[in-house]
Amino acid sequence: MDLGLKDRVYVVTGATRGLGHASARALVAEGAKVVVTGRKEDAVAAAVSALGPDTAAGVAVDNAEPAGAERLIATARQRFGRFDGVLVSVGGPPPGFVADTTDEQWHAAFESVFLGAVRLARAAAAELGEGGVVGFVLSGSVHEPIPGLTISNGLRPGLAGFAKSLADELGPRGIRVVGLLPGRVDTDRVRELDSLSADPEATRQAAESRIPLRRYGTPEEFGRTAAFLLSPAASYITGVMLPVDGGSRHGF
Repeated sequence: MDLGLKDRVYVVTGATRGLGHASARALVAEGAKVVVTGRKEDAVAAAVSALGPDTAAGVAVDNAEPAGAERLIATARQRFGRFDGVLVSVGGPPPGFVADTTDEQWHAAFESVFLGAVRLARAAAAELGEGGVVGFVLSGSVHEPIPGLTISNGLRPGLAGFAKSLADELGPRGIRVVGLLPGRVDTDRVRELDSLSADPEATRQAAESRIPLRRYGTPEEFGRTAAFLLSPAASYITGVMLPVDGGSRHGF
């Protein structure tokens, strides 16, 4: 199936590793070009090298940086001559329960996870034309809180609500808005969360036993889903929050 991604250009944030990087790889594999971001220059350079310098450009920037969105869109236009969409991915906030989290942690996470994503989406919406797309990597916590991830539980559902509002507002212009809700995908972040338990292997086995497919997902599986949702092949899909979780969400 041709997804229609050849020579389309996307900004993918948080793409030096994990789900963002897997999504960038899947887009490039289907013929797209990407501008990838990360906080560290060396990590961004390594990601560009892995993706291919002819199909990827990199910018070291934090999602919380107020002027970052304009820089990224300008880089896409200058390097590849167009801008077709953005996938906003950012590392998860620090784990912790309500009593463990500080005001400073909440403020930092709000700036990066929430407000940074809002800024990127607003900037993209101002630049995109018909056929453009704004995507968000969120979390299964949009539907159900995850124990020990209090800050994420507080911010991700609000960002999903913002995405739904944005979909309604941009729909008449032919611009789509989509959200992806990863479950237990085998990334550094998920392995780190598992390692916080006394027995990480037992924790993983217990988690897998609750997933209908009985295993963690792979970053590649998530990336292919993201590439499809961002592509013209998904041209009549907007406003959705799609679980990529092996069936863990049991509600309709």
